Amino acid sequence: MKLARKALHALGLALPVLLTLNVCWAAAGFLIARAEGRDGVSMAELLRLLAASTAGMLLFCGVLAILALYAYPGHTARFRSVLDAMGRLSRGDFGVSLDAAAEAGGPFGAFARSFNDMAARLGALEKMRQEFVSNVSHEIRSPLASIAGFARALRGGGLSEEERDRYLGIIETECVRLSRLSDNLLKLAVLESDHPPFEPRRYRLDRQLREAVLACEPQWLEKGIDLDAELEPVEIVADPDLMSQVWANLLHNSIKFTPGGGTIGVRLRLKDGQAEVVVSDTGVGIGEEDLPRIFERFHKADRSRNREAGGSGLGLAIAKKIVDLHRGSITVQSRLGKGAAFTVRLPLERSAPGTEGGS
Repeated sequence: MKLARKALHALGLALPVLLTLNVCWAAAGFLIARAEGRDGVSMAELLRLLAASTAGMLLFCGVLAILALYAYPGHTARFRSVLDAMGRLSRGDFGVSLDAAAEAGGPFGAFARSFNDMAARLGALEKMRQEFVSNVSHEIRSPLASIAGFARALRGGGLSEEERDRYLGIIETECVRLSRLSDNLLKLAVLESDHPPFEPRRYRLDRQLREAVLACEPQWLEKGIDLDAELEPVEIVADPDLMSQVWANLLHNSIKFTPGGGTIGVRLRLKDGQAEVVVSDTGVGIGEEDLPRIFERFHKADRSRNREAGGSGLGLAIAKKIVDLHRGSITVQSRLGKGAAFTVRLPLERSAPGTEGGS
């Protein structure tokens, strides 16, 4: 029944075409006859002309169909597999692939390989999204559980004044932690948008770094850390507000993970036509297995240590996003127990596309 409907549909499409061709052929016959000095063509001659032309057209279409059927027997199956794969991809199945087709040569093989690459990239993005949602949920759930637990203890009564103050202090700390997490998530969302804030201008990078070091002075003095700064005079064109966030994140990380009596170094110099800033410390360092993921969102080399220090695992991700926005680079060298050194390289002139800035 379905085949009959398809045949009738095809016939309905073909009839107007054949009728138009027949009218054109009839007109051509009359024109040729007039050109030969005849008044016209006989009805029998016209019918023979139309019948021959129609038969020739039908025969031509039949030959093409047969050639297509025998010359390309696998095309129908190929396109069916492509449609099936695209349907699975649209339903969120990013493990789909066209392996057999990808091994073929020609345009179809190239298409299949591109499709497989696209599916793999979408799968990786989906995995990152799921990890991000899981990490956000975990980071929010922990302080909320602490706040709820200590709030119940306070409401229960029977606590000394010292215990009440301690519980209230913990609740306040967890609230600050949630607020910081919210702020950092907002910063990341803004930086990853299509139009991130970027207002470059010319300024002295050495002065900005000196201000960043002085802003952290209470923290490193409280821990008894020595801070050594070697800052060459360097001018760059960059967004000072965004870069200030980078230096604050790197310095706070170094202070957080450097024990009392340790040393933090901040060095700025010109190297290969770029500004190079190195923030190093003699802290606990980073394990070799964690180095490749250190700039990922929510990645923590030691989760318990970061939680005690109030970290959310977003500071380095934000720093990298800002440096990337300036077309620079940020790298790290470290060994566990031997400290860490973060190196930021920035072009001296503005290089981010589509921006306007003044001196």
